[in-house]
Amino acid sequence: MLNAWAWVCAVGVVIFGFPYVLLVFVATAPFDRGRYAAGRAFRQLGVLAVRFNPLWEFATKGNPRVDARRPYVAVSNHESYADIFLISHLPWEMKWLSKETIFRIPLMGWMMRMAGDIPLRRGNRDSTLAALAACRDRLAKRVSVMIFPEGTRSKGGELLPFKDGAFRLAIEAGVPILPIAVAGTRHAMAKGSFRFQRARAGVRVLPPIETTGLTLDDTAELRERVRAVIDVARHELARELQADRPA
Repeated sequence: MLNAWAWVCAVGVVIFGFPYVLLVFVATAPFDRGRYAAGRAFRQLGVLAVRFNPLWEFATKGNPRVDARRPYVAVSNHESYADIFLISHLPWEMKWLSKETIFRIPLMGWMMRMAGDIPLRRGNRDSTLAALAACRDRLAKRVSVMIFPEGTRSKGGELLPFKDGAFRLAIEAGVPILPIAVAGTRHAMAKGSFRFQRARAGVRVLPPIETTGLTLDDTAELRERVRAVIDVARHELARELQADRPA
């Protein structure tokens, strides 16, 4: 019953939130080239869906102050689809690199396009080049982009290898990497399942890592440095969430 209610609420938020996002988009598109306002409106729907979901308890944990209009390439570990709802709680806008198939979902996909999110068709070179060009466009408009460098979710709890794309992008654009760690969402919606489950989850933003002076030859070192700090932080965050659990 709780899972059914969570789905009713999630679908309801999409249906009734669409006119809100559309209104913000129409009102701001002429002067908001980075679609910052429309993106924030869309992320607010994710926060609202969590509030209506009786199975999820999400929180931001000890996050540093981030300049909302300084562009970053934000990267996070990826545990489940619930990561998107959790990271949407962070109080600044980021454009998401996401599977092209999601953009085909009525209402949801339309809002993603209005928000300026970026579609990617895996394994398609032309799509990859177009997505990278779109990422550079958002960064040039002083809006951060959000990428899961694992590329997919692991079935177990291990952190998968990071791909180079996000780190090459940051070096080429001369913007910092913003590492983000999430924990607990794996239990919120398991890989291969669309069933909502009871979960406590948290997100923590780590200090930015500058790319000034780096070249593409430094990509691998940067990638592994970021992966290491996220791996440590996600384990620390998981322990904190467990310690905060009511007896």
